[in-house]
Order: sequence, then C-alpha cells, then structure tokens
Amino acid sequence: MLLGIDIGGTKVALGAADSSGDGQLLARSQHPAETRLGPDAMLERIIAEARPLLAKAGGRATAIGISCGGPLDRQRGVVLGPPNLPGWTSVPIVERLSSALGAPAALDNDANLAALGEQRFGAGRGYDDLLYLTISTGIGGGILQGGKLVHGLGGAAGELGHQTLDPRGPLCGCGNRGCLEALASGSAIARSAREAARSRASQATELMARANRDPQQLSARIVAEAAAAGDALALELWDRAMGWLGIGIANAITILAPQAVVLGGGMTSAGALLFEPIQAVVRERVRLVPVEKLVLLPAALRLDSPLRGALAMAAELA
Repeated sequence: MLLGIDIGGTKVALGAADSSGDGQLLARSQHPAETRLGPDAMLERIIAEARPLLAKAGGRATAIGISCGGPLDRQRGVVLGPPNLPGWTSVPIVERLSSALGAPAALDNDANLAALGEQRFGAGRGYDDLLYLTISTGIGGGILQGGKLVHGLGGAAGELGHQTLDPRGPLCGCGNRGCLEALASGSAIARSAREAARSRASQATELMARANRDPQQLSARIVAEAAAAGDALALELWDRAMGWLGIGIANAITILAPQAVVLGGGMTSAGALLFEPIQAVVRERVRLVPVEKLVLLPAALRLDSPLRGALAMAAELA
C-alpha cells in the first residue's frame, strides 16, 4: 500500500493507493495544518491519521511519498525551514515518518510533485517533457524531461518564480528585485491593487467597493473579478501582471522546449482571463521553439496535484 502526504501551510492531505502505481486513491483524508502547534504536534497528527487511513484502504504502508514546501534537503529527507511552516527548522521528516509507519519514505518539494502528479495522472499525461507552474500567492514550478523530474544543483531546479524580469522592480521575498513572483503572483497583484487604491483613489472605486472599503482586503481574486466585469483599473493591473507572467513562461519555454506547459494554483480559477493573455504573449515572444506544437493546459488534479505526485514518488520506492 502506498501512502502520500502533502504538507502545506493551510492544510495537510493524506492519500492511500495500491502498489500498482496507477494513482487511484483508495482512501483520502485532510485536516487543517494548524502550524501554530509546531512540527512535533503536526507530525504526530499525521501519523495518527495515517494508520486508520491505511486500514480503511486495506493494508499497511509499503512506501511513503512526502510533499512539502521548500527549502528542504531532498536527499537527506530534511525540511529546512519553509516560510509557511514556522518552526520547521531542520526537521528530519523522512526518518520520523518512516520509523513511525514502518516503511521507506522519500521527500520532494510540492511544486516538483505537483508536476509529477499532473504528468502521471492529470493534464500532462502523454508528455515526457513537461513544464509545470503553480500560480498562487507565490509562483513555483517543476520540470520533467524524459519523464523524470529535474532537480538540479541543490535541488533548486524549477524555481521559475525567481527569474529576474525587471532588475529595478519590486523587492521579492527571495531578496532580489523584479522576480516573476514579485510582478505577477497573487500577492503581487494584491500589492499593486493596494498601491493603486492609495495613489489613484478616484479610479479605484469599484475595487474598493468589492473590498468593503478596506484596502487590506484587496486580493488577486477581487482584481480578477473586477477585471472580468470590465473595470478599467482592474483590467490595467491584471493585464500588466499577465504580461509579465507570459514573458516568464515564454522564457522558460525558450530554454526548456517542453511539449506541454501545465498551469495550476489558485489564480488559474480565473480561466480564460488568465490563459488567453498568456497564450498571446507566448505566441508573440517564443521564436526558436515550434510553439504551434506546444500545448498550454490547466492542471486537472487541482489541489491534489502534489498528493498524487507524492504517491507516484512512493511507487518508485515500493
């Protein structure tokens, strides 16, 4: 029996599947992350939840795949200190879960495993060379070449959100300026909306009405909804972000020449409002890769992409 675990800052999901590696969930559970409790309490709850989940699925764990946000040391199986998991500093998660559940375990970051999950079981099936981006509060990515994840030096491959697009642009959480994440992520769009609400108040009436007159409630979702309704300022902010996002994806396509690009994360719920401008920029800017042969697809597994990728990784251990 394979066990997949996806640990995030908001939720923790567990799934069990048989060892055939087909990725079909026999049992699934989910609970709030409760990060304030710290790593020990969170791991104890995961272990306590895993045992009845495996029993429900009909067996004990033979291999465990663990998805978690980085930074982490994949080879040592240690979580090093993700920003969304306070207190998770040098946590030997593979050793802890393997010992408690009696099965070998492997660890990888959530964007890599989301890429693997989509390639094996979701929108990317049939494509061995695949680029995956998650577009949400931040922007992350995963790369598959020849059907295998690319990890690179220090396991840092796929950090597409931290390519520099504007050296004089806004400060990014990584410490650089003008990263794709600082220009086009959900948090970047929310920041731009708050700035516009202060500096262009007369044009921001629709945005502020949707935010209940509180600029701190402005979000990428509100900007997208206002843009879809035709608000001029929201359209300007959204189109600017989509332009940067398209350039970042076009850069990655030019370098990697994938067969398919799969986009996941909360912002993809905007649908055509997100996909159409990105496709237009990609068609305009990608010159050396036969872009007419490339497909740009929404993730099919949505929030379960990393969990299903964790199961695919576990199948390789079994």
